[in-house]
Amino acid sequence: MIANKQLKIQIPVVDIANYTPEGSVLPLITESTAKRLKVLPLFMVRSTLVLAMADPSDFMALNEMKRETKLEIYPVLTEAKSLQSAIVKYYENVDTLQDELGAIVKEIRTLDTDFTIGQNIPGRIVIEETTPIIKLVNRMIKQAVKIKASDIHVEPEENVFRLRYRIDGQLQELARFPINILPSIVSRVKILSGLDITETRAPQDGRAIIGIDDKTIDMRISTYPTVFGENLVIRVLDKSVLELKLERLGITPKLMPHLLKVVQSAYGIVLVVGPTGSGKTTTMYAVLNTINSISKNIVTIEDPVEYSLELVRQTQVNAKIGLTFANGLRGILRQDPDIIFVGEIRDLETTEIAIQAALTGHLVFSTVHTNDAPSTIARLMDMGAEPFLLSSSINAILAQRLVRRICSQCKEAYDPELSLLQSIGLGKEQGKMKFYRGKGCIHCRNTGYTGRVGIFELMPMSSAIKDMVVQKITSEHIREQALNEGMIAMFDDGLQKARDGVTTIDEVLRATRLNAE
Repeated sequence: MIANKQLKIQIPVVDIANYTPEGSVLPLITESTAKRLKVLPLFMVRSTLVLAMADPSDFMALNEMKRETKLEIYPVLTEAKSLQSAIVKYYENVDTLQDELGAIVKEIRTLDTDFTIGQNIPGRIVIEETTPIIKLVNRMIKQAVKIKASDIHVEPEENVFRLRYRIDGQLQELARFPINILPSIVSRVKILSGLDITETRAPQDGRAIIGIDDKTIDMRISTYPTVFGENLVIRVLDKSVLELKLERLGITPKLMPHLLKVVQSAYGIVLVVGPTGSGKTTTMYAVLNTINSISKNIVTIEDPVEYSLELVRQTQVNAKIGLTFANGLRGILRQDPDIIFVGEIRDLETTEIAIQAALTGHLVFSTVHTNDAPSTIARLMDMGAEPFLLSSSINAILAQRLVRRICSQCKEAYDPELSLLQSIGLGKEQGKMKFYRGKGCIHCRNTGYTGRVGIFELMPMSSAIKDMVVQKITSEHIREQALNEGMIAMFDDGLQKARDGVTTIDEVLRATRLNAE
């Protein structure tokens, strides 16, 4: 505490460099106001806002804060330079997109169709802000990159369109805007991706590579006609944040040796399976990156090619010219490959060619949409594959899901409810085991989670399992055999990560509930 001679009161002093404001109070004051008045909200006590200030005797600032927040203000003193750094640090983690986009929308008086793409330099487009609509689209994309969103959803309704971002696998609404500016936004994105702006009645798909600051962002654009206008989804691929190390994906030390053994085989098929959005392609890229070397010829056929890998010859499916997975795989076999990656096995023709490639001395990697490792065999049989060929060619199947990581900034230990522990067979362990969760803060946008990690189950094709495949034994019995042989089930891998404080029990249950249905 220090005494202010003019005010005759004791002013508390706060070392702002070692203090974290509560995320819920930051939106009470805009970033521009905080910078202008040199103030930072810290926390609330009933209807009083505790405010860090460089000059607590600034009555004009205090009165403005009281009017703006409609709260009582309790000032505390902090060092001016540290306060300035703290304002930048904490407000850059707060989602101010709605205010910023709202200001841009106010500039738009009529539908804006005067678009300027900017100078086209090798590999990417520079996005210039020459009109309000272009500013609006640019800001949407920049914000997605900033908060590490994987997808931008622009969704028309009767009178408004809704802007949602997918962050850590969950959609979050950020703003709503007048429906009359939607056609201009969609047209702008179509121009960036080379789509037909006059076609609004049929779905379109495109791609754009843009430069934002020092990053190159790859965008996959999809439009879809609805009764209220075109729905727009933009997949945002920031190559600078790609993790291509297996241990960073969540492969545990216990599982790693077994996985490395199967991916370093001389020949055969290794499958990575799971539903859409479970991270299969990222795992495949990490596997290829692990085994890649100058002595191996790796060739791929993908849909789409999401990231470029050094030394790997990558090709994208193009149905318009007949370049399917099956036709591409035939072409790859004439390229003297050592290792082949087929983006997805989705039909009998591709399955049969992959099997033949594996049986003739090639190591083949691919993905399949199934819920777990044992059910993959049944899925391939449903496509028409012969059981004896599957048992002869498949080396192993890796199934996976993605769960959200607990935010490290607000992580806390807690005791789950007894009913929850009983539902997963741990009722007797209540109070004996530590579990963790995130209570919510500005770093995680009050969700309690930041980022995602994989949970896995690896089923090598042992002799016993191969015999069961040939005999067409059910997936349930194959799973029992795999567990008896030491396979760690995906749920158990997730539960261990919950025990380790990486994720929560709720996340594991959410990600693996398909297995229980």
